[in-house]
Amino acid sequence: MSQRALIVMAKAPAAGRTKTRLCPPLTPEQAADLYAAILQDVLAKVASLPGVAPFVAVAPAGAIPYFRQLAPNFTLLPQAGATLSERLAGVLERVSRAGFAQVVAVSSDSPTLPAAYLEAAFTALAEPQHDAVLGPCEDGGYYLIGWHAPRPALIREVRMSTPHVLRDTLAIARRDDIRVAQLPVWYDIDELADLARLQAELRSDPAVAPATAVALSSLEATLAEFLP
Repeated sequence: MSQRALIVMAKAPAAGRTKTRLCPPLTPEQAADLYAAILQDVLAKVASLPGVAPFVAVAPAGAIPYFRQLAPNFTLLPQAGATLSERLAGVLERVSRAGFAQVVAVSSDSPTLPAAYLEAAFTALAEPQHDAVLGPCEDGGYYLIGWHAPRPALIREVRMSTPHVLRDTLAIARRDDIRVAQLPVWYDIDELADLARLQAELRSDPAVAPATAVALSSLEATLAEFLP
């Protein structure tokens, strides 16, 4: 069995429930379709990593059949808990208890995240001076978190879905003497400004996230007056 586990935190694309901050200018259906493409690219990137056991943490639990078709080579885990903190900590702890030495969770909001950053997370955890790893986002959150052994306070005591996520996490790490490696900063797709950056990146190299590139190109008419 691989000692490295990589969990994609994912929602089933649904109009009015996914990427709602992109509406308007996108319709709820367009936002859901774009997220479906982003998710496809994230899963493909994770599946391409050698020596990694891939998981998808699924929400809602009833979406298991959708993800079974979308990600047939992934182990599927239903997310459980009332809050994001509970759901994220729960899946990380569950996979750790399954016997993996290095457990990493990554968001499904960053389709162009370099695969090298995912590899770097496991490299950091292989070094004895690190207990955990974080991939910071520009908005004050993080796109990735991982550990050797469960450190639930790093997640459960954090003000999730706020600009304080990364700061809170690092403060808890200092308090509890948890040695954290930090990866390069990246961005996720939440708001219209993020779409502008994504569009520019994919125009330069659509192969970085091919499904997202196709989906975004289909929205050019809708976005023309909002994006450069």
